[in-house]
Amino acid sequence: MPIRSDPLDELTIPDGTTVEEHDLVTDGDVIVGGQSTVEFGVRGDDVMAGERVTFGGHIEAEGDCRLDMWSEVEEDVLVGGDAYLGERAQVGGELKVAGNVDIGDDVDIQESFEASGHIVIRNPMPTVVFLVVYLSQLLRIGEEEAAEDLASQLVDADDEEAQPVVIPRGARVSDDAWRVSTPARVGDDCRLHGNVRAETLTVGEDNTIFGSLRARGDVFVGEDTEIKGDVTTRNGDVSVARGATVWGDISAEDVELHEHAIVEGKIRVSGELTQVRDALGPERADGEDEDASEDSVDADTADPADTAESDDDGESEVDPVGDETDESDESPAEPDDDEVVAEDDDTDERVETDAEPAEVDDAASAGDEDAAAEQTDSETPPAVESREAVEEELDGVVPMMGGPPDHSENGHDEDAELAEVE
Repeated sequence: MPIRSDPLDELTIPDGTTVEEHDLVTDGDVIVGGQSTVEFGVRGDDVMAGERVTFGGHIEAEGDCRLDMWSEVEEDVLVGGDAYLGERAQVGGELKVAGNVDIGDDVDIQESFEASGHIVIRNPMPTVVFLVVYLSQLLRIGEEEAAEDLASQLVDADDEEAQPVVIPRGARVSDDAWRVSTPARVGDDCRLHGNVRAETLTVGEDNTIFGSLRARGDVFVGEDTEIKGDVTTRNGDVSVARGATVWGDISAEDVELHEHAIVEGKIRVSGELTQVRDALGPERADGEDEDASEDSVDADTADPADTAESDDDGESEVDPVGDETDESDESPAEPDDDEVVAEDDDTDERVETDAEPAEVDDAASAGDEDAAAEQTDSETPPAVESREAVEEELDGVVPMMGGPPDHSENGHDEDAELAEVE
């Protein structure tokens, strides 16, 4: 983190943070800016609070706990490491410290006080003042890199360490609302109670927030996150990712909604509503189109009309030109119009009308799609001939079968020869 940036310029809720029975629980540190109010208890590693910070519950710190001057804790303070209490700090319950204690003047502890290490009563320098003085001295002697490392250790964490909860200066955090005048960021796998109010809002994945989201700027809701309330922005946009559920209304200038997201309320936009769709899949590499398309269609069972269809790019899925296609197409050749000889009058009309589509299919199966299309578009199909016209053309043609035999009145042919019975 650059030393010239403000480490408390954003509300940061790290991964896995939960609110359990009016307690803020996290695996990392808790850093609270000055003049803030936290109306529930805090449980974490190290707990650091600036001046005039009020805690509405108890503090449980596995590591160190440092409360600056005029800070107030309504209940017990339990510290696993060392404790630092500034001037006029107040503890409404017990103070139990496993390490050393550094206490300023006029510190008020309502109940018992226990410490396993040394107890020093003096006026310890407030945390923020101490850090500013120390960092300024490093910068004065030219150790800017060491100053940046120190600032990073306070507000940043390594990959193996839990990120700290950072509550900016002047914030108010309770079961009802998280109110900050800075941007806010919520990590993954969090469970929070209360409405969140911030400058901008970014919510990670797999979270459950029992409250609404409201910001002046943009609001982003991550995948599989559930918001039990409305999502509203005054001058920004709202984006809802895949699998997220909003149990309320959405109001924004522009809204970007994933097709697999759920909004149970109304969506009010003054600009555009955009639906985000999943990709259809990875595109096939060059050179794989022809092989994959030939394997996907069986030439023996493929319909000639299907083999002539083309994909979206204008290229045919199956290449009809080649030896394989010619050998696989074993359908009998269609007779020409001039050589059509019908067995009876009922089939003459059908053969005449089927001759033209057969020519188009032959052109398509031969791979000349363009020629077939031109032929179909340019030539109009012939009109269907009447039965009288067909009979006129077949006048004089010797039928393949003889006329019907003469039958007697009893329905039997008297001239027919009887077969011999052995």
